[in-house]
Amino acid sequence: MTISITDVGVVGAGTMGHGIAHVAAAAGHRVVLYDVKRELAEKGKSSIAANLAKGVEKGKVTPEDRDAALARISTTEVLADLRRCQLVIEAAPEKLELKQQLFTELSKICAPDAILASNTSSLSLTEIAAAATNPERVAGMHFFNPVHLMKLLELVRAYQTSDATLETVKAFGEKLGKQTITVKDSPGFASSRLGIALGMEAVRMVEEGVASPEDIDRAMKLGYGHPMGPLELTDLVGLDVRLAIGEYLYRELGNPVFRPPQLLKKMVRAGRLGKKSGQGFYKY
Repeated sequence: MTISITDVGVVGAGTMGHGIAHVAAAAGHRVVLYDVKRELAEKGKSSIAANLAKGVEKGKVTPEDRDAALARISTTEVLADLRRCQLVIEAAPEKLELKQQLFTELSKICAPDAILASNTSSLSLTEIAAAATNPERVAGMHFFNPVHLMKLLELVRAYQTSDATLETVKAFGEKLGKQTITVKDSPGFASSRLGIALGMEAVRMVEEGVASPEDIDRAMKLGYGHPMGPLELTDLVGLDVRLAIGEYLYRELGNPVFRPPQLLKKMVRAGRLGKKSGQGFYKY
């Protein structure tokens, strides 16, 4: 049996967090967007406003719908302000201890039957859920960047996740206009496991001088129909983020395909993190 969701909390107003807040508000939900500093939450809302403005310019969003969506979003630096939400989606940095701490705190703040979801792209949902009271109400909701444009929502079932929780987040995702897949909790799930394998091999090819980043990306876009090449995607996500996920998957699965190449490590040490730093495999 699914529960009715009217209010949605989002923890973290960065790239993924403000994207999740955007689609939830656009679907008619009241949204509380939280970050550790109010200005960070406000910056996230400004990014939503900018993306909605682009939608208006392209004729995909009406000015009325833009204004209504923005009016549904409130920002806060007080975690307790999420207490009224029936669903809270965590989009904090990919650090297990941080996420566990948040789920422990959210368990004290939110109603016992409120669903607590994580946007983690690779970490163990079972370990995250173990930090929560009533862990059966915890699930993974892995969105893709940019959230307001990408259709996929990967739902992850932790060992503890109940059928009712999974049904509720699936229905919620479909209301947002997403197409869902459901996977069991396993390192990297389905999407990150496949994506990181391709990304690491692409970096190795650059390292070995097989081809240029441009030609490697062009091969996947023109030959396999990918909307974005693996190195373009690495720049977008962040080389530091991809390095951390690669190291985690290599450690957990022991498969050398996930072992980060030295080139990736050197680029991260040099501060070439991709789009967010102005340079990665491409210049921005």
